Amino acid sequence: MIERLYLKNFGMHHQIDWNNLGKINLIIGENGTGKTFLMKAMYTALKTMEQYKKGQDNQSLPDILADKLYWTFQPDSLGELVNKNYKEKLHFSMQSDGKIFEYSFGSDTVRKIIKLESESQENRVDNSVFIPAKEVLSLYQIILKSRDQDRAFGFDDTYVDLARALMLPGQQGNNYRRFAESRERLRSMVNGRVELDSKTNRWYYYQGRNTYTIGETAEGIKKIAIFDRLLVNRYISRNSVIFLDELESSLHPSAVVEFLDIIYNLAESGVQFFIASHSYFIIKKLFLLAQKYHESIPVLSLSLTNEPVYEDLKNGMPDNSIIDAAIALYSAEVEMLTGDDDDGDS
Repeated sequence: MIERLYLKNFGMHHQIDWNNLGKINLIIGENGTGKTFLMKAMYTALKTMEQYKKGQDNQSLPDILADKLYWTFQPDSLGELVNKNYKEKLHFSMQSDGKIFEYSFGSDTVRKIIKLESESQENRVDNSVFIPAKEVLSLYQIILKSRDQDRAFGFDDTYVDLARALMLPGQQGNNYRRFAESRERLRSMVNGRVELDSKTNRWYYYQGRNTYTIGETAEGIKKIAIFDRLLVNRYISRNSVIFLDELESSLHPSAVVEFLDIIYNLAESGVQFFIASHSYFIIKKLFLLAQKYHESIPVLSLSLTNEPVYEDLKNGMPDNSIIDAAIALYSAEVEMLTGDDDDGDS
């Protein structure tokens, strides 16, 4: 579990110091404020620790990190990740499971990272998962070919890693109670299941006696099916960290609410979540969960013009432009209904 994140001069972020992280963590802000970027920074660090000393891999920690940063952010050189508005180096520090992982480099760095320190000298056993806003089931063969054969930019490592994880076969036998409950609820949401046909190597959606190709399947069903698949093949475990980018995309508000209930259930079993969003529904539902269960749900509010703001949904709704927009719409509706609109006819 990630307990603290600190970074400086990393991409568009001048400085972020996010402490006391919880089971569910929310990152909100307008488009272009770096929500996805921030989650990718955390993801690359976790994946580096997962790959380190895995099997027969004898690659050094700095080399693994350099490759992961390169294929996740896809810059011409790593130095492009350094914020040029300031003369200082990029610095990243993350505390997970009580141990620090940190590194730094300057704008002249190409593909070699020299300064890296890790308090853990063993590989991280549990998998982290990044689920992007776009679905991957219908594109997974193209995604894997672009990397494994073409070695080309286009689909970054969040897509490639997810495509590979989804290819893992399902496993039989008992699973954690909350995981099994979540699977049942996910399948109820889509009124069926999505599975990979080992003969055709294609994904299909099964609903009763009907079978649909993945191209004929709704985007929201495909997004939910990804979660189900990762539970079936047990890529997700009790100490996994899951990053969700724009969870609300392709989902009906009622599905968003149900999905967040499932996420809370999984978080109670030990899974940690980071959710990037600009949806009022996401914020409001998580606020209600925090109030109902007296649970800390840290919120990081990002802005194009102001410094980051750190809040907690346990203490109330955050002060953010997303909330302001919702309030403005409500106020406009009240004015229209009460006849207080100054632009109305006299």
